[in-house]
Amino acid sequence: MKLFSYVSAAMMAAMALGACSGQSAEKVADSAVVGGGSGEVIDNAVIQTIMSRRSVRDYLPNPVSRDTMDVILKCGINAPNGMNRQPWELRVVDSPEFLDGITKKFMEKNPDKAKDPKFKNMFRNAPTVVFIAAENNSQLDCGLLGENMVLAAWSMGIGSCCLGGPIGFMKSEDGAEYLKQLGFSDGYELIYAIGFGYPAESPEAKPRDENKIKYIGN
Repeated sequence: MKLFSYVSAAMMAAMALGACSGQSAEKVADSAVVGGGSGEVIDNAVIQTIMSRRSVRDYLPNPVSRDTMDVILKCGINAPNGMNRQPWELRVVDSPEFLDGITKKFMEKNPDKAKDPKFKNMFRNAPTVVFIAAENNSQLDCGLLGENMVLAAWSMGIGSCCLGGPIGFMKSEDGAEYLKQLGFSDGYELIYAIGFGYPAESPEAKPRDENKIKYIGN
């Protein structure tokens, strides 16, 4: 099946997002209100996905299927990037052995984290984690890649959370063993990760400051 078919299916699934993510249809529609005080609702699957997507930090235990992750990853690598250099490498981990192993090492250095009764692993409890490495200061391109992935995932009822915190530990001596297992090529640096999973929560939207947007000129 061509990528277009995958993406089309993913975008169409946004219309059923309420059922997949535990949100009501009314809540999804409310999230798509644009135009300030006009209350205009845009009946567009892509806009509804963008406006309703929230970071998730509590997941069901089952990992995302690899067939579904393939769709998400293909959406990611089709992100805009300078001169089509595609300056990224991705490693997908859904192995409890890996995630629990590095979490155990992390907890040895950060025992206070275990006091949170919801704590399962250091990747905001996600059962599937994508690690993203950049080549030659290409953080912008890698950020666009990540945005494509989290939106594609949400359109299919899969939550996500972008993660910078665990990266410092993975680059430390304590986490070096696990960073090495990811096997990034020379010249690529791990810059962030994204946790994916089926949501066990429905976070509320946090307000956005529209005053930071200004049009210049007439």
